[in-house]
Amino acid sequence: MIIPPLATLAQQKPIVLFWFRRDLRLEDNHGLYQALKRHSSVLPIFLFDADILEKLEKPTDHRVQFIYEQVQSLKTALERLGSTLLVCHGSPMAVYQQLAQRLPLQAVYTNHDYEPYARHRDQVVAEFLATHQITFHSFKDQVIFEKDEVLKENGTPYTVFTPYMRRWKALFKPEMGNAWDSKALLHHCLKAGPLPLLSLPDIGFQPQYCHFPSKEIDIALIKKYDQQRDIPAIVGTSRLSVHLRFGTISIRAVTRIAQQYNGVWLNELIWRNFYMMILWHFPHVVARSFKSAYDQVAWENNKTHFQAWCAGQTGYPIVDAGMRELNATGYMHNRLRMITASFLTKHLLIDWRWGESYFAQKLLDFELSSNNGGWQWAAGSGCDAAPYFRIFNPYLQTQKFDPDLKYVKQWVPELNSTDYPPPIVEHSIARARTLAAYKQALTQEW
Repeated sequence: MIIPPLATLAQQKPIVLFWFRRDLRLEDNHGLYQALKRHSSVLPIFLFDADILEKLEKPTDHRVQFIYEQVQSLKTALERLGSTLLVCHGSPMAVYQQLAQRLPLQAVYTNHDYEPYARHRDQVVAEFLATHQITFHSFKDQVIFEKDEVLKENGTPYTVFTPYMRRWKALFKPEMGNAWDSKALLHHCLKAGPLPLLSLPDIGFQPQYCHFPSKEIDIALIKKYDQQRDIPAIVGTSRLSVHLRFGTISIRAVTRIAQQYNGVWLNELIWRNFYMMILWHFPHVVARSFKSAYDQVAWENNKTHFQAWCAGQTGYPIVDAGMRELNATGYMHNRLRMITASFLTKHLLIDWRWGESYFAQKLLDFELSSNNGGWQWAAGSGCDAAPYFRIFNPYLQTQKFDPDLKYVKQWVPELNSTDYPPPIVEHSIARARTLAAYKQALTQEW
């Protein structure tokens, strides 16, 4: 555990912490706004969570690099205002135990996180703080609607996207897109000298050069999003997913633009909200199929085939191109996410959880709810999923979305040479095998 020296802070009047997590920005930050509005001694804090970092591949991870750069920017911006950012490393509970002993803490403010680990972490931290008369406050920030705010008339959660989307739009009011003007209140941040910033090696990682997408919104691109979003050879999508994932851009700002310029893009943002709602109401999806019958599928789980899929060596060019882009950049076009996931589950008959786990390791924009939802959609096991008998034909997908092979050739330069492997399975045989396996699982007597 690493906590910077706190002697100067310990001499301050009662301190309120604002805990940055998935909201790495100073502007339009709901929890930060509430802390600054209610208190004049707010100290921002960021914790490199050892419980999460220990599960990542070391010594490099693009996401850790991205977070580190954002934390650096936050710290620099706060120091320009005469404040600072307290950056610690350790288990959140252990860090707060130390902070409660060493600082005159009055309250901790933060924003909601809906993943099972985060919910448990926040409950444990809040209960501990309460024993020291330190209050814990959390606010909605990363979604427009949360928890029970969009329900059916009978009070149950939606499990099909289209009616959820319609209800979402019916409930949305223009003021919900208004910004929380947290930046205007930053003068309420605690005045303090600069604190040391941990280095990446301090937390077990090595610095690396990474090119991250800009968080600037390209309005011209958004206007054409519905026409270009399925073409992987061009930049036809916003590339904002990593910024939404780590909160370097506000969901409210993005929603305002989507409403103004492109309804199809707005629907994609609502899909993200939908999957977060599913995770909140049905946390079992983390480990099991949303539809329990699909847990009876007799997966082949051929490890050699799985390794070929991971490496982009399946002999199906569009699949291999997508996997190679993922491995090289931490990014994969959404159309390719569907194609590669369908191929793993319905050509190779490999458990969707294997693929979900691999994407979780590699995707820069990995978000548990969306990744889980997307994989279960592809496998047919999720809410509002593609039917089990809908199996993407990689050749037809290529003809439709990359007919000139511009995307494929970028990532599979050895195409049509002896260096490129033959298909590891034959499409029609693999399709028939999958249909039989799914049909047997779904027609069993319980």
